[in-house]
Amino acid sequence: MRIRTTMIQAALLFLPLAVAAQQPAAQPTARPAVAEGLVAVAPGQFAGILEASVTLSVEAIDQAGRTIVLKDAKGEQSKFVVGDQVKNFAQIKVGDLVVISYSQELLMTLRKGGGQLRERIDSGQQGTAAPGQMPGAFASKEVAFIADVQRVDRKKGTVTLRGALRTVTLKIKDAKQLEMISKGDQVEGVFSEAMAVAVVPAGAKVRK
Repeated sequence: MRIRTTMIQAALLFLPLAVAAQQPAAQPTARPAVAEGLVAVAPGQFAGILEASVTLSVEAIDQAGRTIVLKDAKGEQSKFVVGDQVKNFAQIKVGDLVVISYSQELLMTLRKGGGQLRERIDSGQQGTAAPGQMPGAFASKEVAFIADVQRVDRKKGTVTLRGALRTVTLKIKDAKQLEMISKGDQVEGVFSEAMAVAVVPAGAKVRK
């Protein structure tokens, strides 16, 4: 699945756990997957939640060359170079599991008639495991926004929003809720995204 491939690429590219030697970076401006199907939770309020996880096994490791070979559930293997920023690389052993978890959440409220300035406020945090622990990292970001409704396509069930920095098209599953939205309205919302990578010792139970 595309989201699973993107998770692995993003985790090994932008989190401090590792730097991929072979895979290209995920598109930072791509439409978020959660935008493919928003549901109405109340009149004029919409939400979308996406959660996924991937578990990879460590098949080979070269401590001197700082390379690692990971195998996915289909048996496909990929080799990666681990960056020097990972101080706990020596803790990883063959048979350990690399667990990647990812989530997206989008909450929006319709503001009929608009009238506010388009805006975007970004925030986020990240962290890594303490020295001596098994390698791990997490990163999260949150975007609070006010966007203009630029277009409503009732046949396709989509709404195009123009924000302060970009324009995106969202899929609204509830046709009756879609009828409430008109060009010139505004939406106020919060988009959040989080990813975590943890190395679990061989034989340890992996949390679902």
